[in-house]
Amino acid sequence: MTKPVRVLVVDDSAFYRKRIRRCLEKSPDIEVIGEAGDGEEASRLNRSLSPDLITMDVVMPVLDGIGAVRRIMRERPVPVVMFSSFTREGAKATLDALEAGAVDYVSKETSANEAELPGARLRDKLLGLVRSPPNATVTPVGTAQPLAARPGLLVIGASTGGPMAIQEILTDLPADFHLPVLVAIHMPAAFTATYAERLDSLVGPKVREAADGMPLRAGEILIAPGGRQTLVESEGGRLLVRIKDQESLYRPCIDITFSSAAAALDSQVLAIVLTGMGSDGLEGARRVHAAGGQVWAQDEATSVVYGMPQAVARAGLTERVLPLEAIAGAVLEVV
Repeated sequence: MTKPVRVLVVDDSAFYRKRIRRCLEKSPDIEVIGEAGDGEEASRLNRSLSPDLITMDVVMPVLDGIGAVRRIMRERPVPVVMFSSFTREGAKATLDALEAGAVDYVSKETSANEAELPGARLRDKLLGLVRSPPNATVTPVGTAQPLAARPGLLVIGASTGGPMAIQEILTDLPADFHLPVLVAIHMPAAFTATYAERLDSLVGPKVREAADGMPLRAGEILIAPGGRQTLVESEGGRLLVRIKDQESLYRPCIDITFSSAAAALDSQVLAIVLTGMGSDGLEGARRVHAAGGQVWAQDEATSVVYGMPQAVARAGLTERVLPLEAIAGAVLEVV
């Protein structure tokens, strides 16, 4: 019998701690082993209780969530999920926490909702971060393969663990990188503009949040806005992004973005699937592969959650499976 995932709940509000505990303990696979009201206490309990995972509020007295994550990563690293306000200020703080070592985030406004659907999603998220999917026995492929056609677009999809993975890849691209880049990452609407601004301050190429009708230009990186769908269209010899309200479990949905890129460019797509829970990107990768483009995936060892990359690798759609640190160099080899 599988042991339950042992969780430490950290929040300065006793009311929220109670609601989160009640929500998590509806699952027999989760055991809340302790609570803390500030980051200092969280660090101490992390050492003494050895939880499998920590849920962490951002704003707390004594030591805030970001400082607590930094300390935990130094003293006893463990997966930390931030409870964040999905506002511009919350986005900046959450991205700071992810850079400090947190692996994911959830909305504080809905995460402790006792309605079954949000609660079930929270529990699934926490379990997915600790329990890896069955191994697909994917053999990493590192040899450069010639592309069927010169790429006209690099499109990247990611979810859990994606913000920092994407940052690592993009910071290794030169300022004069000569392909347009489109990034679709599972992120709320309030986060993507802040994320684009953050990347723009760190990487060589220009980074912006995509807007409807914006051209995809060489040397520029567009981030698909959260809460909507981003598609690629070819119009009059130019590549454009179209932002649409289209229902899907994910917004943006990587399947939709990848599929539209394949329809617009045929074999001239290089699609990369990074760390993430679930299988979003699988059907889009299938379309890219069928059109003659290439699909690459991050390897298991460097993925925070080996769900999305494993799905495309298991389906036999990947030309290359690479560790995160090798992806940017591999891109530069083939374009």
